[in-house]
Amino acid sequence: MTIWIIAENGARLKLADEYVYRIYVSGEAKDLEDLVGGIDRRGVEGFTYVEKYVDFMHAQKRRVLELEVKDYRLIPSLASNILRTGDYERLQAYNVDIPVDQAYLYDRDLYPLAHVLAYRSSSHSYSGSYSGYGSDHGPSPDSGPCLSYEVFDSVEECEYNVPQLRSLWLNVETKKEGTMPCFSDKIDRISVESDGIVTTLEGGGEEDKILHLMKLIWEEDPDIIFTRGGDSFTLPYLAHRAFVNGISEKLILGREEIPLMRGGGRGRSFFSYGRVYYKAPARRLYGRIHIDVGNSFIYQEAGLEGLIEISRTCRVPLQRAARASIGRIMSSMQLYTAWKEGILIPWKKCEPESFKTGWDLLVADRGGLVYEPMIGLHTDVVEVDFVSMFPALMLRHNISAETVLCGCCPDSKTRVPELDYNICEKRKGIVPKTLELVLKKRLTYKEMLREVKDPRLRLIYERRQAALKWILVTCFGYLGYRNAKFGKIDAHIAVCAFARDALMRAARLAEKYGFEVVHGIVDSLWIKKPGITKEEVEDFCGEVSGAVGVRLRAEGKYRWIVFLPSRSHPGVPVMNRYYGVFEDGEIKVRGVELRRSDVPDFIKRAQLDMIRALAAAEDCRSFTERIPEALAVLRRYVQRLQRGEVEPGELVIKKRISKHANEYVHNVHQALVVRQLAGEGIKLHPGETAQYIIRNSGSQIPQNRVRAVQLLEPKPKIDMEKYLEMLFVAGENLLSPFGYDAEKIRAEVMGYERCKTLL
Repeated sequence: MTIWIIAENGARLKLADEYVYRIYVSGEAKDLEDLVGGIDRRGVEGFTYVEKYVDFMHAQKRRVLELEVKDYRLIPSLASNILRTGDYERLQAYNVDIPVDQAYLYDRDLYPLAHVLAYRSSSHSYSGSYSGYGSDHGPSPDSGPCLSYEVFDSVEECEYNVPQLRSLWLNVETKKEGTMPCFSDKIDRISVESDGIVTTLEGGGEEDKILHLMKLIWEEDPDIIFTRGGDSFTLPYLAHRAFVNGISEKLILGREEIPLMRGGGRGRSFFSYGRVYYKAPARRLYGRIHIDVGNSFIYQEAGLEGLIEISRTCRVPLQRAARASIGRIMSSMQLYTAWKEGILIPWKKCEPESFKTGWDLLVADRGGLVYEPMIGLHTDVVEVDFVSMFPALMLRHNISAETVLCGCCPDSKTRVPELDYNICEKRKGIVPKTLELVLKKRLTYKEMLREVKDPRLRLIYERRQAALKWILVTCFGYLGYRNAKFGKIDAHIAVCAFARDALMRAARLAEKYGFEVVHGIVDSLWIKKPGITKEEVEDFCGEVSGAVGVRLRAEGKYRWIVFLPSRSHPGVPVMNRYYGVFEDGEIKVRGVELRRSDVPDFIKRAQLDMIRALAAAEDCRSFTERIPEALAVLRRYVQRLQRGEVEPGELVIKKRISKHANEYVHNVHQALVVRQLAGEGIKLHPGETAQYIIRNSGSQIPQNRVRAVQLLEPKPKIDMEKYLEMLFVAGENLLSPFGYDAEKIRAEVMGYERCKTLL
């Protein structure tokens, strides 16, 4: 393994450590002996028998075969041969698919950007921060015996120091020969931004620009190179242009003498929570970190501070964490916990769901509890929420795959409500062990936020807690994910049962306090009472917190809140569709255009300004009196659209595509966009976003209905009527409980315009 240290004097040091990766095989003694006799020694350095926890569902160790692997890249084929030797039944392989850089961190009990003293048995020692860069390539300036580490900080700490990381932003522009940049285009200019200073390279030929870029990077010596689209285009494009100019071997963006290669894998489309996503292939550097901000969920949500927090807490190298899904990052914490406790991690998960009768399934598989909202306008309403409800329940009740319905505690006093599942009392599950640290750190950051005055520190703490929030959001879903190493659907069901019980108990206590429950969904309640006071809400929250064991807090009191009906069935309430204004003026919106990613910014702003026009209302009467003001706001947006004062970018619609161009059967707008771009040689993958403007939605020629953003002319034609309809529907979605539909809004707004024209 190659390790990079940022020394206390600022030097960047490269070290190499001898590291042997080990996999494990379980089975009957005779089968293991047969395996040893016939194993391919080309891929195995050595073997021995050890005692490990083979099945994390049981608390007994078993004798297993430990294999030292010569080349970790051969592990998948080696493991496949082992399973084949056992006819895929008699032998099981473990610790096969753990990324080797993460395994190194687990084994050495390290984490990225830890403050360490690194030393060998010789006199050399290196004090500084471990950067988290890992590589198995290139010569080492200081190889030899294994490295040892003394860690001076802790992954549990919240007030830790991060070394001064040097960074630059890299942007490459092409001389477009077509409508979109492509690899055959020559380089127009390269810009590099460092410490607020932008250097632009635009003179000379392509070779000169590339070599000048290399010189700049060598001089700046950044730890992190930021790009926008670096994985999908910028770095592959640079590698291709270097190849065309015959200087591929000189295109070195990392610290190690390894050129940036052409190709480098394919992206992948995947399905998650009802949507298709696309991940471009990672373009990693050696000795530096490349972060493509468009291909990094954590960076987009929590910035570099949040990414560092996640990388440290979950023990995932920074460059890998930047691109990994939040579920994969969260799983690393569970893998580390299992690794340190001697629990082997199965390669092929085979833990089945416990058998259930039809009645059992009907009772168990129910999800969260919901109180249907009371449609219309309400005042004197307070929203109360359970803090990190699902993770807190998992920690409090020791819910994990191996603890729910355990075989060792059938008479356990800890039972799952409604289902009567037993929960283990003899050991703490892997999932609660990992959640404890995250919950504790996030709570600490929130307390620090309340006390700190320095705006720089406030931003850091806010981003760190926001990053940890995504770990907590993901942990519940992973309990029921079929590929989760430590997940099981019975544990997932148990959490839902505890959550239903908690919300039901909270609702009953609310009634005891004289509150009316006007809405409730999974972990939140909206309670109403004329003249409701802060003190009685605090008393209520305190009693519920004590009874349930999960903290309930007041999100805030609303000046007013409107619960909206279904558009297709006006008398039917919708669980998560409302808008309201808190007493401090903060607006909260769910389920309307303002919250949707596929609605043009122009329509969103119109709806937000309508809500702002209503926001000053203090009661039902003043709210009703302000509806004409909201319609006047909408009228101004209609006028802007009709006068052509709206920039094309404000009218762009963005839709995530779910299929390849030739797989669409119907001429939906996104399908037309995909085909338009395909005709120009631009391929969109399932999971990527199609961006377009509606030109003529009623055209008999499908391709004339929309136009891809990449193919727009300077002053594009738009379908005026379609965008007006969007405005009126956005107004309807706010005002439908008060007797306004799209046609009535159209009549009031457009009727006013006609009268004004006649005058």
